[in-house]
This record gives sequence, C-alpha cells and structure tokens, in this order.
Amino acid sequence: MNKMKKTLFALLLIALVSTLFLTASNGRTVDWQLGIPLDQALVSSGGESTNLRDYDPATTYSAGNKLIFSGLVSLDPHLNLTPDLAETWDVSDDGTVYTFYIRENAIFHDGRAVTAEDVVYAWERAASPEIKSDTVLTYLGDIVGVREKVAGQAQSISGLKILDEKTLQVTIDAPKPYFLLKLTYATAFVVDKENVEMGEEWVRQPNGTGPYKLREWKSFEYITYEANTDFYLGASSIPYVLVKLYAGDDVRLYETGEVDLAGVGLYSAERMLNPEEPLNQQLVTGVNLCTGYVVFDTTQPPFDDVNVRKAFSMAFDRQRYLDVVLRGLALPAIGPYPPGLPGFNYQLQGLPYDPEAARDLLKQSKYGGAENLPEIVYTDAGIGSSVGADVAAMAEMWEQELGVTLKIENVEFNYYYEQIFSGNHGQIFGGGWCADYPDPENFADILFHSGSVQNHGGYSNPELDALLEAARIEQDVTKRISMYQQAEQLIVNDAPVIFTTHSLSYELVKPYVKGFVFTPISIPIERYMWLDGK
Repeated sequence: MNKMKKTLFALLLIALVSTLFLTASNGRTVDWQLGIPLDQALVSSGGESTNLRDYDPATTYSAGNKLIFSGLVSLDPHLNLTPDLAETWDVSDDGTVYTFYIRENAIFHDGRAVTAEDVVYAWERAASPEIKSDTVLTYLGDIVGVREKVAGQAQSISGLKILDEKTLQVTIDAPKPYFLLKLTYATAFVVDKENVEMGEEWVRQPNGTGPYKLREWKSFEYITYEANTDFYLGASSIPYVLVKLYAGDDVRLYETGEVDLAGVGLYSAERMLNPEEPLNQQLVTGVNLCTGYVVFDTTQPPFDDVNVRKAFSMAFDRQRYLDVVLRGLALPAIGPYPPGLPGFNYQLQGLPYDPEAARDLLKQSKYGGAENLPEIVYTDAGIGSSVGADVAAMAEMWEQELGVTLKIENVEFNYYYEQIFSGNHGQIFGGGWCADYPDPENFADILFHSGSVQNHGGYSNPELDALLEAARIEQDVTKRISMYQQAEQLIVNDAPVIFTTHSLSYELVKPYVKGFVFTPISIPIERYMWLDGK
C-alpha cells in the first residue's frame, strides 16, 4: 500500500542532521553522535510521520517496518512466497485449514521465544474494536471469526486454535489461493504483548522479531538500526542501517557521498537516464506494481451517475498529463492492473480521451449538463492552499473541456488516509495503489468489491461482486486470471475512478553496495545485501 507525498522542511532540517565524525585508533570512520562505524552502515534518507499509528503494524497504511517486525511468511527479492517465522505449514484437503509450525529458534529481540500465543495476540489485537484498524479486514478478514471480533461480537477469533506452544491452526472461510500472500502484509506481523502494553509510545522502543533492532530514533534527525545477531534466518551481513530524516535532496546527498542509496525524482531522472551522465551506470530502474488513479465518490452527486463519471474520464488527456506533469517518466494507466502483475491485459479496452463525447455524456446524465452540476470538491494531501501540479492539471482539463470548476481542499499528509477511510472527503479525491502481493485480487477485489473497506468511492456493481466472489475460490490458475480480466473490464466500463499512471522507479546505488535487487513490493532487502569496499 503504499503512497504518501514527502513534506518539505529542507532548510530547517538539513541543519539538524549535519554529521560530525572522528577517526578511531584503528582508522575506521565513526560517527561520534551515533556511535557506529560508517563503513559498516548502509546509509539512506527518508521522512517521518507525526502519526504514531503509522508505525504500528496493526494500523499502518504503509507496508510496515520489515526490518523490525516479521510474520509467519514473507516475500523474497523475486517475490516468491517464503517461510519466515513459520518454518513450514500444512493445508487441509479442502483448502480451509492451515497449520503453521513456528521455528524453534524464532525469538523476539529481547531473547524471548516466539510462540503460537504471540501470533494469536497480535492478530486479535489488530482485530479489536479498540485499535480501529482500517486494514485488518482486508488482510485477516478471511480468517473465521475476525469479522465478529472487529464488530465487537466476539472476545476472540474463533478460527485460531493453539495446538501447542509452536503450532497454530488457522481456519479460513473458503479455499482461497491467495490467503498466504495476505499474511506477508504488516497487519499479520507479530508483536510482543508486554512491549505493546507500555503505551502509545511503544513503537519508539519496539521489541520485534525482524532482522534488525531499533538502536536509536531521534525525531527529525535520524533512525539507526543494528543487525539482529540472533535472527532466526541468520544475521544480516550489513551491521547497521542508518536513515537520515529530512536530510535534503536524495540525489544531492548521494552525489556528496552522504548516502549509499537514493531515490531519484522526476527532476533528476532525466539527467540520470542520459548515458553521458557519470552516475548513469549506478542507476537501477524498474516498473513498480503501482497504479495511480483519482477516485469518484459514487454515493455523492454528481458521480452517482455513470455518465458523469465517464464524461470526466473522457475529458482527461492522459498523454498530455504524462508529458507535462510527469515529463514522460511514467506509463499510462487505463485499468487497475500494472504491467508485471499476473492478469495484466494488453487487450483491455480503456475509456478514450474524447472531449466531444464527454460533453455529450454530461448532457445525457440526469444533471443535463455542466451548468446543473453541484459544487464539486477535490480532496488531496497537501499543505495550506497550495495545489499540486497533478491536481491543477486535471482541474484545468475539466474546466476547458467540460466547463466545470472545482474547489480544492488539502488534508495534512500524515492524516490524509485516516480522513479518506472515515469518509471525510469531497466527491473527488486523490488515490493510488501499490501491490501488497503479486495477485490481481489485491487490486480488483480490495479496491472495487462493494463490501471492501478500501472501496473508498462506495462503488457497487452486483455483477462485478459475483464475479470477484467466484474468482476468490477458483483453483484453476488460467480460469482465475480470465475472471480477473473480465472484472477489470467491468470496472473500466463503470468508471468509478480515473486511472492515470503506472509509476516507474529510479534508484541510485553505490558500487560497493552488493546484492541490491529492485523489488516492486516492499521487502527487507537490507538482509539480502552486503557492503564490499565502502
């Protein structure tokens, strides 16, 4: 899931992260403030949320911190499902009962053994009404009893049964081929009860099970991680990971040798893609499993009318948007599935850019034309009255082609998704989705089934629901993919959103960083890497 914009406090915060060094007697460069040898540290930069719920696996809207926390299963750098805390598992003949066997050497960072009871605690906590997790039904809702627990109708999850200290039996509501993939998401990560019960600030002192321990977190300055030498899958080769918070432009930091990895934004990508650029050979590129879109709230006028939704879609010049706003550094999206995802369909029929047809559709709607539409509010993540280039471009197109003027409202970045989930938004709002696991169910079902909590636009199509429900339990891979492609075409035809782009990734990686693999889905890639000659 993935998807928030970075806030910019560069001038103030660059000063906060200026680093002082000393050279130890053995000649090793050590940061005196952090107390770690820099030649043993992988250094990058990043941001920080002021909302502590973003750091709790049960409530985060991101992929979660996979350095600190882990779950029963995970994805490897090639997106293969792999055992994690669970060494192995069995599945019943009818595909509804999973029995997980937790590793004997799986321990928390404080040395306590991980048990089946810890998994049950973490999942029941995520499903508790008090936690108010917006993601638990999406990722754990297939387990029998989770919905009742979330609704406050049960004290425990009936589909979980502890067979012994290291064995957990999980019963799901139907045989679903993708169930294990959902357990790679943060909501299913294991947390320590005693640690969590410290209070809201527990996330600043987490007792996790992952490949790294949190060494120090100094807000607005840095976060340091230290390799977990007792990690059940083997200690990571890189002893330390340092994330500089709000340190400045990533590319500038990379060029000055302050970071080892750097994400490359639009304004630097063109330079880095030039073969004559010295850093071109250090650039790693890839297609993200992400789709950008703009959501119509189909429960509010005027987007309760499919003709209005289609009109806005067909008045959107996707190519001009790509060329002007994104400098051509993205791929056009006409449907939910990104290239590289199973089910991506080259034959998909998208809604074309056709302003004349769009104006006709607006006249055919129950509103009879632009002059009869209600005030339309576009909600976006932003600060103050500033309007992002993407929103400004779309608003300008709709004004030119349809004669519609929008009101733009911004919601503070760190709380944007909380407002979207709670329904506090206008009739149009910014969105986007990155795959949590490589399966079309992760897009079609989660975003567009009428019963999904992540169907934020309230879109409902009984034909689509029936098709998605059948696809959930289809065991034949070919038939299943065909069903999801049919579902995609239904979604496109109903225009509950405007699909905009599939994003591309550009990352600079120092030559001494070995083992780096571009992964379109977040994994703890640091544990697969090593440093050679830093």
